[in-house]
Amino acid sequence: RIYSMTKPITSLALMMLYEEGHFQLTHPVSRYIPAFKNLEVWAGGTAEKYETKPCEREMTIRDLLTHTSGLTYGFMYEHPVDALYRKAGIEGANTVGMTLKETVDALAGIPLLFSPGTHWNYSVATDVCGYLVEVLSGRPLDEFFASRIFAPLGMNDTGFFVPKEKLNRFATNYFRDPRTRKSGIMDVGDETSSYAKPPRFLSGGGGLTSTITDYWRFCQMLLNGGELEGVRLCSPKTIEFMTMNHLPGGQTMKEMSISAFSELAAEGAGFGLGFQVTLDPAESQAIGSIGNFSWGGAASTYFWIDPEEDMIAIFMTQLYPSSTYPFRPQLQQLVYGAVIE
Repeated sequence: RIYSMTKPITSLALMMLYEEGHFQLTHPVSRYIPAFKNLEVWAGGTAEKYETKPCEREMTIRDLLTHTSGLTYGFMYEHPVDALYRKAGIEGANTVGMTLKETVDALAGIPLLFSPGTHWNYSVATDVCGYLVEVLSGRPLDEFFASRIFAPLGMNDTGFFVPKEKLNRFATNYFRDPRTRKSGIMDVGDETSSYAKPPRFLSGGGGLTSTITDYWRFCQMLLNGGELEGVRLCSPKTIEFMTMNHLPGGQTMKEMSISAFSELAAEGAGFGLGFQVTLDPAESQAIGSIGNFSWGGAASTYFWIDPEEDMIAIFMTQLYPSSTYPFRPQLQQLVYGAVIE
C-alpha cells in the first residue's frame, strides 16, 4: 500500500498527456470537467449552515498539480469543509461506494477552502488529476497506468489491487493511534483485505500497491530524465519542469501552507508538479542536496531522488499513519552519512 506515493505516478501520467498537447497548465479545470465551473469558496458558518463567495479566479490544472487548488482532505479535522467531505463520503484513497467520476462530481458541490493559487493545502487534488487522465485519454485510469507506465517500465507488481496469486506476498499494515497510543493490525493483507479485489474508486491520490523493485524502476526512469532501459515515457525537459518549484512567486511550502498535514515538512521546500522539491537543506534541517525531489505515503513509505548525487532512496514499511515515527529524517542521516564521494 503505497498510498500517496501514487501521486507522482498520476502526476506523470497527466504530464505525459501534456506533452502530447492535450491541455495547457493554465487551462481552467472546468474546460474538461464542466462541474467545476463557478466553484464557490467557504466564507463562514458551520458544516450544517454556511456561506460561500465566488472564487477570485478559476482553478487551473497547475493548481491541482501543486496542491494550491483550494481542495482539502476529509481526515484533516481542522475546518468545517473537512466535515463536508466526510459527510459526502469523500475519504481520499479510502473512499468507498463511489466511482472516480462520482467523487469528482461530489467535490464540485462542496465549497473550496480558499481561492485557487492563494495557499498550499494537501488535498484530493491528485484524485482530480486522475480523473483528468481518464477524460483526456478516454481510458479508465487503471488501464492508462497499465499500458502507458507499468508495462513499459516492467512494473509487474503495481496496481490498484493485489491478485489472488500474489496475496501471499502482500505485507500486513500496522497502525498506532497517535491519541490513544493503541497499536494493532490495520489490514492483514489476505483475501479479506479491501485490496484483494478491484476497487470501484480508482484513487490517483493514494490507491496503488507496489513493491520496492517496481517503485525503483519508476524512480530510475525519473532520474534518467524520462527513460528506462531504452523505453522513453517523456522528455528530460518534462521531468526537469515537473521537479522545479512551481509555487507562485517562488514561495516555499512553509510560506504558502495552511495545511494541517503534509507527508513531508514544509520548511526549506517548494512544490513542483507532483513532487516536493528541496530548496534549502539548512532551512529544512534535513541533510540532502538542493534539487532533491520526493514524497511519501500514509503507511510511512518514502522516496527521494537526488540528481546531484545520482541517487535514489526508497523506504518501504507498513506503519500507519506516517507521523507515527520519524523514519524519514533518520533515513536521510544514515544514507548521506554513507556518501563519501
